[in-house]
Amino acid sequence: QVQLVESGGGLVQPGGSLRLSCTASGFTFDRYAIGWFRQAPGKEREGVSCISAARGSIITYAESVKGRFTISRDNAKNTAYLGMNNLKPEDTAIYYCAVANYVSCFNWGSPHSFGSWGQGTQVTVSS
Repeated sequence: QVQLVESGGGLVQPGGSLRLSCTASGFTFDRYAIGWFRQAPGKEREGVSCISAARGSIITYAESVKGRFTISRDNAKNTAYLGMNNLKPEDTAIYYCAVANYVSCFNWGSPHSFGSWGQGTQVTVSS
């Protein structure tokens, strides 16, 4: 069955960096777009970034993370990444990766565009 496992979260000071990984199994990884979402306590799950299938020629970011976060994928390793720099306290959340229902990032900001989800990894930005 489809399985996604996130890793790389942790506690970091403001201005610090983290790199999240999302390792997938149970499906043909390079045929699907991959998205990253986050959910802070008391808030709705929000889209952070998306990368299209295959070579990842389509990449999108939420305005709040543009210029600070970088999404990428390594199809040979069935893994997607989210590099996060200049982290801010408002980036604190559980981060999830998800498999899109499409090859592109169509309607990527909606969780309903994604069919399978990982269990999440906690990112805490605090001094």
